[in-house]
Amino acid sequence: MEATGTDEVEKIKSKFMSAWHNMKYSWVLKTKTYFSRNSPVFLLGKCYHFKTDESGELSTDGSNFDKINTEISGNVEEFRKDFISRIWLTYREEFPQIKGSALTTDCGWGCTLRTGQMLLAQGLMLHFLGRAWVWPDALDIDNSDSESWTAHTVKKLTASFEASLTAEREPKILSNHHQGTLKRNCDDNEMRNEVYHRKIISWFGDSPLAAFGLHQLIEYGKKSGKIAGDWYGPAVVAHILRKAVEEARDPELQGVTVYVAQDCTVYSSDVIDRQCSFMDSEKADTKAVIILVPVRLGGERTNTDYLEFVKGILSLEYCVGIIGGKPKQSYYFAGFQDDSLIYMDPHYCQSFVDVSIKDFPLESFHCPSPKKMSFKKMDPSCTIGFYCRTVQDFEKASEEITKMLKSSSKEKYPLFTFVKGHSRDYDFASSPLHEENDLFSEDEKKRLKRFSTEEFVLL
Repeated sequence: MEATGTDEVEKIKSKFMSAWHNMKYSWVLKTKTYFSRNSPVFLLGKCYHFKTDESGELSTDGSNFDKINTEISGNVEEFRKDFISRIWLTYREEFPQIKGSALTTDCGWGCTLRTGQMLLAQGLMLHFLGRAWVWPDALDIDNSDSESWTAHTVKKLTASFEASLTAEREPKILSNHHQGTLKRNCDDNEMRNEVYHRKIISWFGDSPLAAFGLHQLIEYGKKSGKIAGDWYGPAVVAHILRKAVEEARDPELQGVTVYVAQDCTVYSSDVIDRQCSFMDSEKADTKAVIILVPVRLGGERTNTDYLEFVKGILSLEYCVGIIGGKPKQSYYFAGFQDDSLIYMDPHYCQSFVDVSIKDFPLESFHCPSPKKMSFKKMDPSCTIGFYCRTVQDFEKASEEITKMLKSSSKEKYPLFTFVKGHSRDYDFASSPLHEENDLFSEDEKKRLKRFSTEEFVLL
């Protein structure tokens, strides 16, 4: 009886917290992000110029496109299309209950897991779609800056969608641009891209079966002493993502691996071993690798001397972003202009979307408007990500980044280093690629516990 009473209390507590978080995180503030016309904008390795003869600032929400000439407008449109095409993963509510808890939302605690998901999603987009890919319907989605979008609104849309499926009618939830997509005579390549677009998003669905969904990530986090509702720092999330990719069973994901730098050091031979480690011995190709490097950009505060290096990293096309934020909040950094970082914010509570449904709505997985933040406000703890398709790509990237590290170090130790050989050659414990009894080695557990005490505090 006592256990039953405790369960009821937990359920009531969970419902109360869900209601509070829904009120706190569901409203999108009516704020606009302005970009200078006279400075280039970088987004994950791509550069956009909004330069005009006039001085001033330019909003990217489309409100003043008519005030600028066609050439500049085209470039702004291309930037918006590129940004909106990135996968946006935010707080969700009313998803299936997380195992071992009464939680059906990650509001207030899951933002670093969400930014980690966004970084991994960008790596998978590079792998399956390439950096040049953009979502054809990107410019047709509603802008969240022009109207408030609450979780209740999304909930009604989702309910309408499910009801239309039950009635075996054409789903009314589909907006005009989505209907246009279905009616468009796509060539084979465009159809293939749309399949992968949806498949990548489905891997991050909020259900226990999704390979990189919140439920799975929390299960892997338990191995390092984390439970649902805890704060997850950027370094811990990096290791969780590595385990999630290792354990993924989808055949499409067998050609991708993740390497996490050890103590700010990337051991080249360990990376190459991962790229060449196929369980199927008949397969001759190497795996693509996503390299995650947990670093600190200073002590208590971010050291502004690192600004140029961070900008240099975000200027690389094989950069998949940075898991970071400001104190108490995690953001996914994807670009910059001048001394401001461009990011996607996971702190919006949206309703659960069942990604197992055919043609599930995509709008809530794409951010309609970028946000900017001064580099000075950035929390020093972060994880940097890179994608390399082949061993040759990795070797080229390591040379390029090493030069960048040396030029930006200013006689101080670089943020991280690339070292030839294996970690075991330097008397460090090497993590095996596959462990039968435990997902994390003892060395990893110690490292994760150390990281978890150094990073962000609970919001």
